[in-house]
Amino acid sequence: MTPANIVTLIRILLIPVFAISAVQYADSITAGEPREYLWIISLTSFILAATGDWLDGYLARKYGKTRLGSFLDPLCDKFLMLVGLIVLSQVSWSENGWVIPVWYVVMVVARDVSITTGCIFILLTGKKVGVNPNWSAKATTFAQLFTLGWVMLKVVPFSPLIPTLVAAVFTLWSSWWYVREGLRQLQPE
Repeated sequence: MTPANIVTLIRILLIPVFAISAVQYADSITAGEPREYLWIISLTSFILAATGDWLDGYLARKYGKTRLGSFLDPLCDKFLMLVGLIVLSQVSWSENGWVIPVWYVVMVVARDVSITTGCIFILLTGKKVGVNPNWSAKATTFAQLFTLGWVMLKVVPFSPLIPTLVAAVFTLWSSWWYVREGLRQLQPE
């Protein structure tokens, strides 16, 4: 097992730590007795899992990439984001009832399912999938992380609807870009 794969496995193990402590923290707020240590555990595990992406990438470049790592790393990234969005759309970390709107989570899941379905369809036609993320995909990821941070850090006194709307624009834009790329790849050569 390579150092990069070990970091990725640790990142994967941090995801349920985040989810469980996030739900327990929300429950403690609902009960009127916020247990801030759960907030710290949840936030720290999410940050470590998210920033660990940089570390496993660095280690993979330094010590060599593996097929396992090439599969697990993007899966971990996607799972972390989806779990974060789903959990924080269902439980509130604020007395104000702040949650990420469910319609946005549905939009993100629909985008990811359509991208995956498109890739499978391209592969079934005997072609090789050659889509590299462009700026809109990176902006979407950044906007999603920003939205999660907005809810988790509880610093700004405005509704999470504001960053969610920005993230939704980028999500729609990147969806359009992926569909266009998929259609381009299906054209006869």
